[in-house]
Amino acid sequence: MNHEFLQFFYELSQNNNRDWFEKNKARYEATVKKPFAQLVGELIQRIQTFDSGYDTLQAKDCVFRIHRDTRFSADKTPYKTHASAVFVPKGKRTMEDMSFPGYYLQLSFGSLSLGGGAYFLDKPALHQVRTAILQNPSYFHQLLENKDFVEKYGSIQGEKNKVMPPEFKEAAKAEPLLYHKQFYFMAEVDPELSLRPDFADLVAAYFRAGQALNAYFRSALKG
Repeated sequence: MNHEFLQFFYELSQNNNRDWFEKNKARYEATVKKPFAQLVGELIQRIQTFDSGYDTLQAKDCVFRIHRDTRFSADKTPYKTHASAVFVPKGKRTMEDMSFPGYYLQLSFGSLSLGGGAYFLDKPALHQVRTAILQNPSYFHQLLENKDFVEKYGSIQGEKNKVMPPEFKEAAKAEPLLYHKQFYFMAEVDPELSLRPDFADLVAAYFRAGQALNAYFRSALKG
């Protein structure tokens, strides 16, 4: 990535309208869309070295559109002011595919987010993850206390339930993590790091630190 990538998103944040974007579309294609797709392709290759199921994944399956869906939003600005991609074996085609515990990258002028985990969990999936934790909480904590994971992410994140299902209510008193209804990990790091020549390696290192947890969640979801 380069300064032009970040500068484009800064200017877009100040001119988030179709007229400005159309005038700068060629610039967007050259300085944002193409280099970001190249980065995503490089990341797929790196993920393949430490995680399985990514052999046929392509950059186009991962990168989100810059156009916002404004149909149900009070914010009618037409464009996202960041580039983002999700790395799951089948790509971003359906919510079912995106519920697979994978990896996430988001980069803008002012922020860089790296992470993954179990973000989208419907009721049956959430029950499966909670059951896995309940059956062997020490192993789950062992993964969370891994030195590399703690250094890069700190701890698990996500929204929590205030009221637990009856079968987990008593156990949650001893294991508060059961209150989570999302189990994801996310690091906010300096976006200037994207200018480093080894940026793809840096991102891959963050993803690798979350691989064991992703494997754990996938195993739980298989039942």
